[in-house]
Amino acid sequence: MLTGIDEVDWASLRHAYGSAEDVPGLLRGLASADPFERETALDGMYGAVHHQGDVYDATLACVPFLLALVVREEVRDRAGIVELLVSIGGEAETGGRDPLAERARAAVRAGGEVFARLTGDADADVRRAAPAALVRFLDEPARVLALLRQRLTVERDDRVLLALTESLGLFARRHPGHAAEALDLLTTHSAPPYAPGLRLAALGQLAGHAPERLPADLVPTVVRLLRDRSQERAGVRDAPQPSGTDTLVGRLRRLRPSDEEGSHLLRTLHSALDGRVADRVALLCGQLRCPDPLDRCNAVWMSAGLLREWRADHFQTVALIGAQLGADEDRLRDAAVSVLGDLFELAAPAANPLHALVSARPDGWTRRWERGAPTLGGALKALARTGDARATPVLAQVLAGPVVPDDLGWVVPHLGRAAAPLAPALRRRLAVITLGSPDTQARAVPLLAALAALGDTESVPVMLRLLHGAPDGPRPWETAVAPTVRALGALGVGAREAIPVLRGLLRTEHAVAAAGALWSVEQDAEAVLPVLLRAVADPGVRCREEAAEVLARLGPPARPALPALRGMAGSADVWERTAAACAVGRVTGDPGPVLGTLRAAWADHPHTRVRIAACVAALGPSGAPLHDLLRAEIAAPRRHRADTGGYGSHDVHEDERLLRLCREGLVGP
Repeated sequence: MLTGIDEVDWASLRHAYGSAEDVPGLLRGLASADPFERETALDGMYGAVHHQGDVYDATLACVPFLLALVVREEVRDRAGIVELLVSIGGEAETGGRDPLAERARAAVRAGGEVFARLTGDADADVRRAAPAALVRFLDEPARVLALLRQRLTVERDDRVLLALTESLGLFARRHPGHAAEALDLLTTHSAPPYAPGLRLAALGQLAGHAPERLPADLVPTVVRLLRDRSQERAGVRDAPQPSGTDTLVGRLRRLRPSDEEGSHLLRTLHSALDGRVADRVALLCGQLRCPDPLDRCNAVWMSAGLLREWRADHFQTVALIGAQLGADEDRLRDAAVSVLGDLFELAAPAANPLHALVSARPDGWTRRWERGAPTLGGALKALARTGDARATPVLAQVLAGPVVPDDLGWVVPHLGRAAAPLAPALRRRLAVITLGSPDTQARAVPLLAALAALGDTESVPVMLRLLHGAPDGPRPWETAVAPTVRALGALGVGAREAIPVLRGLLRTEHAVAAAGALWSVEQDAEAVLPVLLRAVADPGVRCREEAAEVLARLGPPARPALPALRGMAGSADVWERTAAACAVGRVTGDPGPVLGTLRAAWADHPHTRVRIAACVAALGPSGAPLHDLLRAEIAAPRRHRADTGGYGSHDVHEDERLLRLCREGLVGP
């Protein structure tokens, strides 16, 4: 089956890690009788020969041998090889044309007949993988559609039927001239007498390719089908645990949801509905009320995407996610905790069940890891991030215990003044940190953030302790010096005791941070202007952006820095030019000269919008020339970083902050 493999000069070919001499062993491993060896070989193909989707000359050389393997029925796990071929022959994500990738696509396409043959293979897993390859690589649309129709008629395996249904949607997208016939088939299979799962799959494809064919009562229909599908699955609970091998493929299998099929069906439908937010919210609420905990678990994870991407009234959705916290199933409860933890203040409708879970499970207040430092438990962290004062006494107990997670300090600012009782304990924790140890920064910075947010002026002596030896110490990102200086600045006039130390730091690499703190503490422009002027005038200075931010806070007293700030507004670095433009507007009270810079940054770099909105809000009525941006942002249904691939744990929180700043900017001081 691998005839000619030894005739290839593999040593002259390359993959992600250099010479492809090991590739023949990987190809032979795919045909091994040993399951672990097969899985390891497939892992190696993805890890080296097709690393992160890249195509190398060794990848191209493998295609004929992979095609030869998938047609041999004695080879096990051939579905994984089909999926590998689909990935190798897939369209590039980037706009550029890679000649090797083009040749690889052509090589896989040359095997189109192979995939036609595999649609009737004896192995159901192969039949499940084959339709997507057939649609992609056999350039005979009429024949492809006939094969799909024929297989839908004779196939009895539910998973294969779902794959065939999805392939009809892919066919409609790739062959618009033949799409009507495919859509007719989907419409037929979306109605009785077909099974609930198959109907859900057909509805998902119609939503993406022919929404006009969807039933008027889509949401009730989908929820009913979901419940019917769950009843059919009753008694057929979780499949046996997948292989425990420590290969990439093995780990991915272990991470799959319990009901992978159901998750995929609903995820497809939600993706197709996209901006139909009202329908998606109603659908999620229906899913979250399903009797089957697996359906509810899928709904919880799918709600995360909706909440991160779309602005809407999410009260009911969040409340229903919170209701899952009382479930007996660990997987469902953990999913709800995870999603709520990323919502910050938007998780407030779930505060009561979060508090109930925290109260009932003291063992979950902290989380211990096999490797790494302990962290705050997910439910307690989520409760604190909502700003609920009931988190404070629990955090106090954690602070008094033997294990105190370093990240506890990060949640304190979200509690506002309700966290004031924690200040003495936080101060004591900061006081016992060993100076100069490798973990000084990791331990100190969250505590500094907490004490600064609480305005705890009694912590000034403890903060000053961290600055001993700072002028000749390591760089700020290797120590807690810069964060300590900024924390002192956040305390304002209450940190006057620190003025001599801060002035001493003006002659060090921490000068910009010290200048910012000094301005907050004593408002002496003459003391800080020289440092800030030097920073913004020198393109090689690492802290230019921070210097511009401090100058913006100075306002009119920073006028001597205007020429340098105007020059910096032309920087190639978007953060530097945005900070400089904001500073020009704040110093002069007139954003007119930098409107172009600010508008371009707002449009082209959404991650700058929070800073620009804060600037407009600070300008008051003078910010009117930019008010149209704020109004458009408030009216936009999508979160500001939804199109930028952000999806970090703080994205929702940052977006809600942006909306607050926009409203403040329009209302004025």
